Amino acid sequence: MNCRRCQGLMAEDHFLDLEGAYGEMWTTSWRCMNCGHVDDSVIEQNRLTQQEQVLVRPSGAPDYQDDEVHLGAESFIRLAA
Repeated sequence: MNCRRCQGLMAEDHFLDLEGAYGEMWTTSWRCMNCGHVDDSVIEQNRLTQQEQVLVRPSGAPDYQDDEVHLGAESFIRLAA
């Protein structure tokens, strides 16, 4: 298994869940050997839930994605002396 962040090696590791509903509880998750990223079932479930909640704009709304924006003098950056 490869890490989502750095593509490093993921190893199974044991963690102590101190904020569990039933008190302290040991859990098994995957941890990256390179960057330390932890990936477990709760994190994955939350990601999937957040993806489902993404709102999609109705197709009748105007799309300003390709419109050009003309900026005046306020867009120039002044260099410090």
